[in-house]
Amino acid sequence: MATTETEYRMRITDMPDSERPRERLLTHGAKNLATAELIAILLGTGQGPGKLSAVGLGQYILQSLAKDQRDPMGVLRDVSAQELMEIPGVGPAKATTILAALELGKRVIQARPPDKTVVDDPSVAAAALSHDLMWQSQERFAVLLMDVKHRILGSKVITIGTATETLAHPRDIFREVLRHGATRIIIAHNHPSGNLDPSPEDISLTKQLLEAAQVLGIPLLDHLILGNGDYRSLRQTTLIWEKSTD
Repeated sequence: MATTETEYRMRITDMPDSERPRERLLTHGAKNLATAELIAILLGTGQGPGKLSAVGLGQYILQSLAKDQRDPMGVLRDVSAQELMEIPGVGPAKATTILAALELGKRVIQARPPDKTVVDDPSVAAAALSHDLMWQSQERFAVLLMDVKHRILGSKVITIGTATETLAHPRDIFREVLRHGATRIIIAHNHPSGNLDPSPEDISLTKQLLEAAQVLGIPLLDHLILGNGDYRSLRQTTLIWEKSTD
C-alpha cells in the first residue's frame, strides 16, 4: 500500500498496527516494504522539516539525496556520514545506524563461497563474483573458473572500464582460463547504474565467447550481470544458448 502525505507526518504510534513498518515487515517480509519504510525501522523516530514521522523522514532522506528518483538504492550505495548529517533530522546516531545497515548488507552479498564449492545455480556464481563486481563505480569484467565437476577454482577480473563501459576480448579471457587449467567457465560483468538489462554489446560479446568456447572445448555456462545487490543470468533470460546449439 502506498504511503500518503498524511502518513508521512503521522507518528508511527498513531498508525494502525497493520500499517506500521515493523509490523508490516513481520507480516509481509522485508522485501515487500518500501525503501522509506526500511529506513524508518532503522531510524526509530522521525522529525526533520515539519516534524515528519520516521517513514516521512525516510522518504525525505531519499528525496534529499536522490540524483535519479528511479534508482533509490543507487542513491544510498555510496552515501557518506557527512552527506546524511547535512539532512535536517539526521544526526550522528541516525547516520551511523543507516551506514552500518548498508555495510552489513554489502558484506552479506559479497560473502564469497569457498573454493571447490559446486556451482549448481547462478546465485552461487553471483556470490562468488560479487566481491569483485558488486557496488563498483566502474564497469568490470570477470571470469569464474571451474573444473569439470563445476567446482570453483578461482576468479579473475579481466578488465576494468570507465563508469559506463568496459572492453573484454576473447583472447584475454581464454588466456586466463587456459593458464589456470579451468575446464568450465562463467563470465560476468557489473552495471554501475544498477540496471541489469543486457546491452547489445553484452549480447554480441556473449555470442563471440560462446563460439570461442566451442572451438576450445571449454563450455561457457553463463553470463551474469551484477548491480546494486542483484544479478541477472543471460542463460536463463535470453535465447543465446539455445541458438548456439542450433
